[in-house]
Amino acid sequence: MSATARPSGLSTAIAAAMARRGLHYGWVVAAVTFLTMLVTAGAVGAPGVLIGPLQREFGWATADISSALAVRLLLFGLMGPFAAAFMNRFGVRPVVSVALTLIASGILGSFFMTKLWHLVMLWGIVVGLGTGLTAMVLGATVATRWFQARRGLVVGLLTASTATGQLVFLPLLASLTESVGWRSALVLVLAMLVVATLAVLALMRDRPSDIGLAPFGSDSLAPAPPPAGGFGAMLMSPLVALREASRTHTFWVLFGTFFICGASTNGLVQTHFVSLCGDFGMAATTAAGVLAMIGIFDFAGTVGSGWLSDRFDSRWLLFWYYGLRGLSLLYLPFTDFSFYGLSLFAMFYGLDWVATVPPTIKIAADKFGEKTNLVFGWIFAGHQLGAAFAAYGAGFSRTVYESYLPAFFIAGALCLFAAAFVTTLRGTGMAQQKVQPA
Repeated sequence: MSATARPSGLSTAIAAAMARRGLHYGWVVAAVTFLTMLVTAGAVGAPGVLIGPLQREFGWATADISSALAVRLLLFGLMGPFAAAFMNRFGVRPVVSVALTLIASGILGSFFMTKLWHLVMLWGIVVGLGTGLTAMVLGATVATRWFQARRGLVVGLLTASTATGQLVFLPLLASLTESVGWRSALVLVLAMLVVATLAVLALMRDRPSDIGLAPFGSDSLAPAPPPAGGFGAMLMSPLVALREASRTHTFWVLFGTFFICGASTNGLVQTHFVSLCGDFGMAATTAAGVLAMIGIFDFAGTVGSGWLSDRFDSRWLLFWYYGLRGLSLLYLPFTDFSFYGLSLFAMFYGLDWVATVPPTIKIAADKFGEKTNLVFGWIFAGHQLGAAFAAYGAGFSRTVYESYLPAFFIAGALCLFAAAFVTTLRGTGMAQQKVQPA
């Protein structure tokens, strides 16, 4: 047994105590994963309230700041397939611990930056690599390893942690930035990163078999498969999975629609929404409050999406999610940025924010089986390519045309295209098909 798989006395004791009460330790692992993804979401979303302060302090243009944030989003996605390979090889706990350390290092270093290339290096590369190691692939890996039953629900809960991170952090960061400055505000993110790291080290385990358990909903132990090949084979495994998956229509539909998903969510709204509202005279704290409202509806929508994806055809779920999101983005410029108009936008847009993830994972699992986490890593890379495209594109629109609105109209139209594109899938994502372990 490897060092990463050696049972922990604390984990074993907690698992035994939970078993006596009819509970499974997988829920503890899911809770630690939720916390990790929540804190990571706070780090990913923090620049949304920093654009204005960075402009005022350093005189950087919106397009220049957006280029650094685009690098972060790009690496956040491109690391996904390799994060899955690292987790398969070294275990979840070491990979997540390294990731949280990288994020903390990038944020801490930003306290001392003075040049634009410092921003690109710290927030673009270092934080991008760290958050990429704890992207949605982490949730997919934990859900498929620890849960045979309730898997769709668990994926929904873990995906919703991104909304909760936004809900918890952005209003606080906006308020602290206005009152004590952006550097002091980021201390909150650093503190939560420390808490998450301690939880991972104490409670996270790679697989149920590490502490003598079967996955939740199963009666048989599922020991870790032996590593296939050496370190080089591990690095090549995502590329092999990509080569095989890219021969299928399903992969390109999921990759393309997830590109649009990223372009219409964290690349556009999470990064630029606060600044957009500022253009219409809304205070940063109020705009962050609207994002928090989006987070509340997204939590409900994503958990509900996980439940629905276990019961209904995932293709039609995605059709409705993308269609409603597109309509809400096209509606946003006509809200007059009033409380009533933005509340309607927050409700309809929030319900669809990342509700697309559970049915996308469901379709990928039905099609790609045991290679799901590697293939989904590439699909998620498409998501972040779209996010980087929108993060830079919206900043370019604001700098050149002095308005964010063209970017929002384009994103809305792309979502309507995604709704139509997903209907070209045939015979995948049906509720009665069982998700295969990754």
